Amino acid sequence: MIAAICMGAAACGDDPSDGQAPAAASAPVSPPAPGAGNAVRPNRPMPKPDLELTDDDGKPFDLAERTAGRPTVLYFGYTHCPDVCPTTMADLANAVKKLPAADQGKLRVVFVTTDPGRDTPKRLHQWLRAFDDRFIGLSGDFSAVQKAARSVGVSVDKPVKNADGSWNVTHGAQVLAFSPADDQVHMIYTSGTTAQRYIADLPKLVKGEM
Repeated sequence: MIAAICMGAAACGDDPSDGQAPAAASAPVSPPAPGAGNAVRPNRPMPKPDLELTDDDGKPFDLAERTAGRPTVLYFGYTHCPDVCPTTMADLANAVKKLPAADQGKLRVVFVTTDPGRDTPKRLHQWLRAFDDRFIGLSGDFSAVQKAARSVGVSVDKPVKNADGSWNVTHGAQVLAFSPADDQVHMIYTSGTTAQRYIADLPKLVKGEM
């Protein structure tokens, strides 16, 4: 039987005190093993989303094609996010820097914006470079982003502009780890996963041992 648990999600606003309650995103996953922390395995591996967008260099980027056979970490978020997105990117950057140089070059960390109206390729490029200049940012049609996110169990809502000019952007906070062995998700990290957990797991992901 497939178990469904509530995955980490974030209801973010440009003002962190906007008072919006987080929306939950769910995906079929196995219950965490003892000591697993904030990481869960899907009951069945999920393929990479079929997604073609524009990367942060302004060039077309086919996610499945460009990351085929490579260990890949995928996250849906946005650059104006006041908390969970920059924290997650910083934790991943910290973990990547702990890898041997050769393994760092193999890994692909992909950040797909859920706020494409404001996150231009140029803005994504500047924002991601503050974490790691190898991180890949993708922007494009919101409907395509939402469909891709939902295909891997990540909840993404259309950004809403408030009367005061601020924005609410609700998105799942899951980090998805795709194995180079089969290009499918084998581990999902929920909100609150520590840098130490990524440091422990990324070497295994690079080797296809998850």
